[in-house]
Amino acid sequence: MSTGLRSGQVAEAAGVNVQTLRYYERRGLLAEPQRSHGGHRLYGEEAVTALRVIKAAQRLGFTLDEVAELLETGRHRHGRPVAGLQERAAAKLAEVDAKIADLTTIRTALVAAIDAGCDDLTVCASSTCCPIPFTDLAEENRHAGTCC
Repeated sequence: MSTGLRSGQVAEAAGVNVQTLRYYERRGLLAEPQRSHGGHRLYGEEAVTALRVIKAAQRLGFTLDEVAELLETGRHRHGRPVAGLQERAAAKLAEVDAKIADLTTIRTALVAAIDAGCDDLTVCASSTCCPIPFTDLAEENRHAGTCC
């Protein structure tokens, strides 16, 4: 076989580096490529598509292990619908929603700390009016004084 895309061409077309390409190959995310007579890896266009799919799934928050499972599920469908992407996407969406809720709570606390003029974590932690969520510490170490 002498036609096909070499590693650098595939990596460039998919927007990854050659080390990423080889790593995905070792992990089994990409099929083993054919070799030229000189021993160079030669990939088909489907390798570019596979790399783009992997990177898109990662941007959606899927880990490489999860991507591998999704790809494996897709390979064994044989024309039958198999539970996979829909269920995993719904689970990932729930994870994202939980992270957003956590980040919203963190953001609210940080805005309150900025608005309160908190400038020293130790002093703030000892204050009853500290908006940062170490209020249990503030209750234990309550002492009079100004906020933060």
